[in-house]
Amino acid sequence: MRKIRIFEHISLDGVIEHDGDYTYGAWTTPYRSPAGAATLFEAYGPGFDLLLARHTYDIFSAFWPTAGDFPMANAINAATKYIVTHRPDSLAWGPVQHLDGDIVAAIRNLKSTEGPDLIVVGSSTLTAVLLEQGLADEVVLITYPVLLGRGKRLLTDSIDARELAFVDSKTTPTGLLINTYKHLGPLKK
Repeated sequence: MRKIRIFEHISLDGVIEHDGDYTYGAWTTPYRSPAGAATLFEAYGPGFDLLLARHTYDIFSAFWPTAGDFPMANAINAATKYIVTHRPDSLAWGPVQHLDGDIVAAIRNLKSTEGPDLIVVGSSTLTAVLLEQGLADEVVLITYPVLLGRGKRLLTDSIDARELAFVDSKTTPTGLLINTYKHLGPLKK
């Protein structure tokens, strides 16, 4: 059985994505470093596939195929991409398989197969479904030392409270915290 591991780049106040015209644009850029990339790549694990929503797939497919020859790019390009989409005909960056119809059932079925861990990056709508349905095994938050104030949050107010257990923490030279949590399920009252 595969593990589903959610990775989210997040500010201290819970922002994961800036708006299209957001003042601070590429707010993660100043915190990138070779040591940080190596730490993050290590957190992904030795082999993985990707489980992505369509919007994140489109962003990734515009960048990673031409990102260059280095370990993270090579691993992402080689990974099988499982894409939640209703438009499978335009999935050109592979290896790729689409998931549609009953998404929860499709992901449950995929998770029950043998293979490497499934890494979810971005895809916040998919993240909420995975947590609500108890399909996520881990949540890895890459926390940046910034407060952004506004932007897309990791979760909306519609998700029920979840309980996580701390597993591990790593830091990078630029101040990123890479915190790993095990997803336990609904928050106990």
